[in-house]
Order: sequence, then structure tokens, then C-alpha cells
Amino acid sequence: MRSLTAARVRVPCSTSNFGSGYDTIGLALDRYLDAAFIPDDSGDLSVERSGTLARLAADEPDLVARAFIRRLGRGTQRPSGTIRLSSDIPVARGLGTSAAARIAGFALADAAGGSPEDKDSIFAVAVSGEGHPDNVAPCLFGGLQAVASTPDGPVSMALNLSEDVGLAYAAPEVGVSTDEARRILPEKVPHGVAAASLGRVIALTRGLAEADPRLIRIGVEDELHLPHRLPLIPGAAAAISAGMDAGAWAVTVSGAGSGLIGLCPPDDAEAVAAAMHEVFDGGSGDPECVGFAVRPDFLGLRRV
Repeated sequence: MRSLTAARVRVPCSTSNFGSGYDTIGLALDRYLDAAFIPDDSGDLSVERSGTLARLAADEPDLVARAFIRRLGRGTQRPSGTIRLSSDIPVARGLGTSAAARIAGFALADAAGGSPEDKDSIFAVAVSGEGHPDNVAPCLFGGLQAVASTPDGPVSMALNLSEDVGLAYAAPEVGVSTDEARRILPEKVPHGVAAASLGRVIALTRGLAEADPRLIRIGVEDELHLPHRLPLIPGAAAAISAGMDAGAWAVTVSGAGSGLIGLCPPDDAEAVAAAMHEVFDGGSGDPECVGFAVRPDFLGLRRV
């Protein structure tokens, strides 16, 4: 087996869907998963987790380690060392944590093995296993990304995002699993619903590029997934109303939930996040209930 060296990578989280952009649009944000590999002579691979990952059970399978081993190659000797993980990304709150974890594992293996950084290669292997290219693309490439399905697999493309679009995030103390959020969706939708969604996503992309509140409001309207997912999030309707009252142009579910993402003037992002958080928290002070302003990350995956 090839000799491995110490390595470290950083991967941003991502919000996706933005209402009508279901499974097609995602944006990298400035909350991060940091992953480091420290080789040793123990003959085993251990994982240390801190930050938001500390809440995971010690015996819960680690997605970073799995991706790390997979990327190094099947049939090879198990790598010897420690993977140290630190994250400030809320888990199971609609910020693409599983996509970030797999990307971190693949990229860490490349860096530790002395391979040059190859984001396109990681994209191909990540979407084949992750199945959420709308999270994978922004985590890897940064910024606002759209993905399209082709016979040869998903392709990604960068979209314009105005610097005059602010972002506010909040989530209740309970998470929503992606599997659960997908299981409740109908297998078929009426033709009219599908057609209306196409028009809305065009409005969404232009609204984000031009910071146009009217187009953004049109774009976040959705009939494909939001009516089914909002009931899974306790207090979502009240939190959305609070965010709008605080100055948001629109508020919608981040990814599969349970987090919400508000689109607003940049100067109002803190107030919008605080208003949504206040509703979710209800005075409980639960640390699992969060709210904060976020900014786009335009770098995506990087070695540090």
C-alpha cells in the first residue's frame, strides 16, 4: 500500500432547493467541516469528532472514514492513523452534512496519498454514492450551483448570485432525516404542477442573480415538496412569518429540513435569523436550536 502523509481539508456546508429549485440548485455557505489525517504505526484507523459532530454516538458509522477508505482503494491494507473531524455545521438540519462528509473523506484520501486535487473526479464518485448532486456541487465547487441529469450522470454549472442577497438560517431542536423527507413525497405530480415549477425556477435563478425580491418570492413558491415537508418541522409556519416580518423577501426550507433559509437584504440577515430562532427556541435555550446569518462560500473544497 502506498505511504500516506498528514493532510487536512476543509469543506463548506450547503443549502439546497430554494423552493422551486428542488434537487437542482444549491449554494455553499460559510459553515465548515474540517478533516485531518494523522498517520501513525498503530495498524488501525481511529476517528475523533468535535464540534457539532460530538453529539453523534461513538459507535455510529463515520461517513468521512468510509469515504476515505473507499477512495484509497478496495483490497488494500487498512490505513493506519487518526482522522480528526471538527464541524460547526448543524447535523440533520438541511445543510448537506452527509455530502460534506463524503467529499471530505474522498479529498482527504487524495491529499494523504499524494494525488493532485481533482474536484471533477470527486464529483463523479460522490454523486454516485451520495445521490444529492445539488449539495455535492456547491460543497465541491463553491458558490451557487445548478445540476442537471444526463445519460452520463449529473453535470453541474455555476450560477450568478448577487452580493445584495443576504442569507439567514434557523433550525429547531429536532432534525429531519433526508430519507424520511423523501419518503413522504408523492411518486407522481400533475402536469400543471410540473410545468408551473419550471417557470418558478427560472424566476428564482434570475431573482438570485439580480437581488430582485419579487422574482425571488415567485421562485421560492413550490408545490412539489414544500407542502409535504413543512408539516415535519415543528413551528415552521410561525418561524417563516417571523422571518418575513423581520425583513426577509422570502423564507423556505433548507434542503430536506428541519432548517429554514431566509433571503433578505444583507443588513437584515442577523435580524431575520434572530426572529426565526426566537420562534423555534420559544425561550427554552436549547443549544440544538440555532439561528445565525450566513454568507456564500465561493471556494468550495480546499486543502489547508
